[in-house]
Amino acid sequence: MLSQNETITEKTGAFALMDSLVSHGIKHIFGYPGGAILPIYDELYSWEEQNLIKHILVRHEQAAAHAADAYSRATGTVGVCFATSGPGATNLVSGIATAQIDSVPMVAITGQVSRAFIGTDAFQEVDIFGITLPIVKHSYVIRDPRDISKVVAEAFYIAKHGRPGPVLIDIPKDVGLEKFKYIPTKPSHVSLPGCRPLLKSSLQQIKQAARLIEKSSQPLLYVGGGAIISNAHTVIKNFIEHCKIPITTTLMGKGIFDENDQLSLGMLGMHGTAYANFAVSECDLLIALGARFDDRVTGKLDEFACNAQVIHVDIDPAEIGKNRIPQVAIVGDITEVCSEILKELKEVFFKNERKSWLQRLENWKKEYPLIVPQNPNGISPQETINSLNSCTTDAYFTTDVGQHQMWAAQFIKALPRRWISSAGLGTMGYGLPAAIGAQVANPSQEVICITGDSSFQMNLQELGTISQYNLPIKIIVINNHWQGMVRQWQEAFYNKRYSHSNMERGAPNLAILADAYQIKSFTVTNSEDISHTMKEIIEHKGPVLADFQVLEEQNCYPMVAPGKSNAEMIGIKLKTNQENKQYV
Repeated sequence: MLSQNETITEKTGAFALMDSLVSHGIKHIFGYPGGAILPIYDELYSWEEQNLIKHILVRHEQAAAHAADAYSRATGTVGVCFATSGPGATNLVSGIATAQIDSVPMVAITGQVSRAFIGTDAFQEVDIFGITLPIVKHSYVIRDPRDISKVVAEAFYIAKHGRPGPVLIDIPKDVGLEKFKYIPTKPSHVSLPGCRPLLKSSLQQIKQAARLIEKSSQPLLYVGGGAIISNAHTVIKNFIEHCKIPITTTLMGKGIFDENDQLSLGMLGMHGTAYANFAVSECDLLIALGARFDDRVTGKLDEFACNAQVIHVDIDPAEIGKNRIPQVAIVGDITEVCSEILKELKEVFFKNERKSWLQRLENWKKEYPLIVPQNPNGISPQETINSLNSCTTDAYFTTDVGQHQMWAAQFIKALPRRWISSAGLGTMGYGLPAAIGAQVANPSQEVICITGDSSFQMNLQELGTISQYNLPIKIIVINNHWQGMVRQWQEAFYNKRYSHSNMERGAPNLAILADAYQIKSFTVTNSEDISHTMKEIIEHKGPVLADFQVLEEQNCYPMVAPGKSNAEMIGIKLKTNQENKQYV
């Protein structure tokens, strides 16, 4: 890394980029080379030889974006991915959009045709700057190599500032090659006059929130991904324990609080627990922390927490009042705001005031539990995922999208930053490259990818990346031979017209596929084999691809149908004896 005390010498734009990335503490890059970005990859070669940075070669650019995204979620730092111009850059788009809607700080660096050819429809030229404008926090096209160090410093600042998100830097090929007198910009020397300062909560707002909490007899915490981003798990734990307030989380908020705790209600919303959805329908105070009142959470919006006053805390002022007008609106960092509210409440004791509310919640938990069906004719997906949960306590879990994702959200108990899932965009193919990002970030930790047979096929080529780097990722395929959630909706709302949702014909033999990539495989078809096989999978030192061939027509319940309130769930357990638990 060039220091300010060294003699200023001529360097290339590619050198300036690599030096800037290393100066920002970047240890890993996920990417795929191509013509327009070759000057950068040529420079990368010498930096890798000096062990200053490591590049992970993926098999598809979309996987580079997803891996960088998950790397960021797992570490709280900025993830970085590379792609070349044209199709390389456009292949990043789904990954950039995934990061944008889930507020993940990421810097995507793309090659571009040389400056003289921009706008001429040159080979592999696309306007990636324009294409990605709606799905990034900010973007740059670098026309002068002297700007590279400054732009990188700005990009990292913007990606992390306030509500995080992705930033794109597009670098023409000749900018990477051009030499100039290089003066680096230090990460701490970023000046962005146009970047709005973060708003701070007022003492009046804090006092208003505290008074509402003090007066409430049936309060509920509704916590989203903003709390994870804020690393607010400790203060939220203190808040819950002091105020005796139960907590429900969004898909993005999973892991913020111990889901085995009596005050945890698990996830709410379309496939949330029955007791969480009943709680939000009955509470008199809803405290929303880093959540955005998403449609998959609220169901019929005008009936969501309709008996409750609302305190809404979010770092992004655009989210306050967007879907629900709160009685108390606080813009600020979740950790800071919760700490301030706790100070106001430190003399207030809640030990006995909420006993009846907490007892109602306990009764709902007993009356409407999540069911783990067992069938002598095959394996249930719930049984498989529940068994996985019992085999590990501190793994990083990545998921794809669909039924398996919702079952995993119901049964997996994850720690903070160890639940990594595409929530807002719902990107199939996310889970496997996300597991690569999480494993590269945490080489000594257990990383488990829970996927479905349809999602898995979206990016299965990344088995090559896993094999090349011998990443000990455990891939659990919930294989029902369908696009499971699509089939469930077709059954429920389209009179069982299963239009193009069956995946059995043309499906790969996963054991043979794993063997082709020198990865150990397991195939499980019997319920009695789940427990011991799962133990073998977890104990295996290298990567594993496990094919759990589950019952094909299992549906994911409870379920809030579109346009219905959260209290109107399909699949609530019949009030029958304990030996005959079932769903309707």
